[in-house]
Parts: sequence; structure tokens; C-alpha cells
Amino acid sequence: MVEIEYRKTRIKLGDTDLVYEPAEDSFLLADAALKEAKSGMHILEIGTGSGFVSAVLLANLKEIRLVATEINPHAARCAKANTIEVIRTDLFKGLKPRSQETRFDLILFNPPYLPTSKEEKVPGWLNYAFDGGISGRETLNLFLGEVKDYLKPGGEILALISSITGLDAVKEKMIDLGFAVDVVARKKVSFEELMVVRGKLL
Repeated sequence: MVEIEYRKTRIKLGDTDLVYEPAEDSFLLADAALKEAKSGMHILEIGTGSGFVSAVLLANLKEIRLVATEINPHAARCAKANTIEVIRTDLFKGLKPRSQETRFDLILFNPPYLPTSKEEKVPGWLNYAFDGGISGRETLNLFLGEVKDYLKPGGEILALISSITGLDAVKEKMIDLGFAVDVVARKKVSFEELMVVRGKLL
């Protein structure tokens, strides 16, 4: 089994033909999350994949409560092998909205952000890791439309996007939904710039 080490933790990757292998976007979100998260927080990661980002947080922060969701059954099994408490569901569907147990201080999401036509879809479960719809923002917009129901007052989200996703469109939608928005991390990678956008609930 393939394993990688990052920031005091070792991650089992399983079958990378079925599970997204952590890459520059994963590392950028993990680093940004480590800066934002604090001991005692209740944290949710949507679409955890292998469990990489959540595992990094658990290895480096004390007394956090963390749960994750993942739609891909192969990725969910991989995350569980990395000791992540994971619910196999699509985005927030397996969580009860507006309940005390599912209100979080911090919610993380590395959505599929590649603009994808029907002809460009990847066969099988791995498509969920890449396919952002025609705009590259379809899954992110679904997430943003629901996320407030799962945040504590003053809670924050961290979302990984790409310059090809359209930063201005993402910021405009988040502001319209009642978030204060800023970019907390950036990294240039080949043809795109990766960014972590923070939204703080006003």
C-alpha cells in the first residue's frame, strides 16, 4: 500500500485508481487549515477523499472534534483506514441541519473545480474528485447553498479553488450569502493558481 508522510502524520492512500491522491491542492488546504484551526474546535471536512487533510489536523492539534463526509465508497474506506470518522454521503446529506451536534466552528472543502463537459467526464467514482460541471463551480455552489445550516455563529469555511474556477464569481456568491471573504493562501501550479478562500459568517 502506498503511504505518504506530511506534517507529523502518515497517510495510507489505498488504490489511487479509485481514490484521489493528495497533491498541491490538498497540501495547500491542509496548511491553511492548520493556521485557522484551534484546539477545542468542532470541525467538518466535506469530501475528505483519502482523509489527508483531516488526518493532518488530528495529528497536529489537540482536543479537536472532527468528522468528515465522502461520496466515493473507496475513498471513504481509505479515510477510515486513516482513523477519520467519516460518513459516506453526498456533501451534507447525511447530516441533520441546524442541530447542535452538526454545528461546526470550521468547515473545510476541496471541491472538484475543473470545468467539465459531458465528454470530459472520468469514468467511475474518481469523476467526483475532478468534475466541477461546465463552470467549474457547480459542486462548490451546492456546498455554499447549504453550509450556513451547519456553521456556528461566527463560524468559518475554507474552500480550495483554482484561478480557472473564477475567484470573483466565488467571492461574489459568498458575500451575497453573508460571508466576509478573503484569500488566505495561494500557490502557482503550472497553468493555474490555487487559492484557499476563507468565508467568515457575519
